[in-house]
Amino acid sequence: MNPPKPISPFRLSSLLRLQNDPKLALQLFQNPNPDPKPFRYTHLSYDLIITKLGRSRMFHEMEQILSQLRRETRFSPKEIIFCNVISFYGRARLPDRAIQTFESIPEFRCQRTVKSLNSLLNALLKCKEFEKFDGILSGIDKFATPDVCTYNVLINACCSSGSLGDAWNVFDEMLRKHVCPNVVTFGTLISGLCGDSRLDEAFRLKEDMVKVFNVKPNAFVYASLMKGLCRVNELSLAFELKKEMVANKLRLDSGIYSTLIAALFKVGRKDEVFVVLEEMRENGCKPDTVTYNAMISGFCNEKDFEAAYGVLEEMVAKGCKPDVISYNVIISGLCKEGKWREANDLFEDMPRRGCTPDVGSYRILFDGLCEGMQFNEAAFILDEMVFKGYAPKSASKTKFVEALCQEGNLELLCKVLNSLVKGNVIDGDAWSLAVSKVCKKEKLSNGSELVDIFLKDTETVPIR
Repeated sequence: MNPPKPISPFRLSSLLRLQNDPKLALQLFQNPNPDPKPFRYTHLSYDLIITKLGRSRMFHEMEQILSQLRRETRFSPKEIIFCNVISFYGRARLPDRAIQTFESIPEFRCQRTVKSLNSLLNALLKCKEFEKFDGILSGIDKFATPDVCTYNVLINACCSSGSLGDAWNVFDEMLRKHVCPNVVTFGTLISGLCGDSRLDEAFRLKEDMVKVFNVKPNAFVYASLMKGLCRVNELSLAFELKKEMVANKLRLDSGIYSTLIAALFKVGRKDEVFVVLEEMRENGCKPDTVTYNAMISGFCNEKDFEAAYGVLEEMVAKGCKPDVISYNVIISGLCKEGKWREANDLFEDMPRRGCTPDVGSYRILFDGLCEGMQFNEAAFILDEMVFKGYAPKSASKTKFVEALCQEGNLELLCKVLNSLVKGNVIDGDAWSLAVSKVCKKEKLSNGSELVDIFLKDTETVPIR
């Protein structure tokens, strides 16, 4: 029997591309052949394995491959590999690792350009590490010249941090440096202005982008303007913009229609929602989760929970799976109306419906039960929440403990404090409140006696 043919560098790249399991891909990369001779890896094989590991957040293994790449002498890696690594760290909210990767690029005999700079700035933007921008930008003239993408990220960062004045300063600098703004530049500025309710300025900028800069608005620009108009109940103008989009042959997506649907509910024009839905279908735009959630929210605000449940059923019938937001909106609405049993029933039914409750689900139900003085049910939800690694908001914990102290239910208070302690989610305010209230009520001399009474199953009371 002939021994299997050794895998060539080209064949390895093909196999890596076909392998969907990153762990198996890593094994293949590390042991392509039984032959102990050093394997001649290609740039493509490095690129493929680093991308697979990065997308799977196997960062330790990815760093090992990068260390191996650093020792490679037959070629110099291309900058795109490091741009991808920086982006992976940005998505994982690991800004320091993204910066370290950017700074280490020269160690790989690779020249940094504006591409890796933009990747880093975008990663820091995702992480909301705006204060690190200045340090990165200082001295960039030595290896890169900012382009339109650079300025777009900076403008986005300014708008995201609420500094519209700084965003305009960056825009002015663009023009001084003769960098032509594009539709992303204007879209970001217009979105920021609309978010700040400066609609007149936003519409003037829309006119300028066409007349002065010869840049046509895209769907994002229109969506931002329509959201701004709907926020101030200017629905007539919002529908005029929709007509303008059609005239400009721009595709109306579900986000546009969802914005209009939510606004119609808000101003009490529910009957027109079904007209919008019909138009969606005629234009070949299928309602998605966002669309249905806008309807669920609208019906819940009108306290029409039967209709909200009907939307859930329609979603399933139309092959659109409800997400956790769909259920959280209804649970929140039921709690606000004092329908705690119905809210709890829906909460418990979520897994059967194929949707796992998240921390928001637990917090909504817990707060609703506390507000309705359903303390036993709230304690049960709290215990389950802590068991799953979640925690109520700090103010909610303190409010619950205070309510139990005022009610004088020592047994339930003991259970609640035990849950908080076991989950290591008790804070100083809640514990101090329990100590002061109960020591006074029970005429205890100090908090240690309270510990003995309340926390027999725990050795210490961690406070954070």
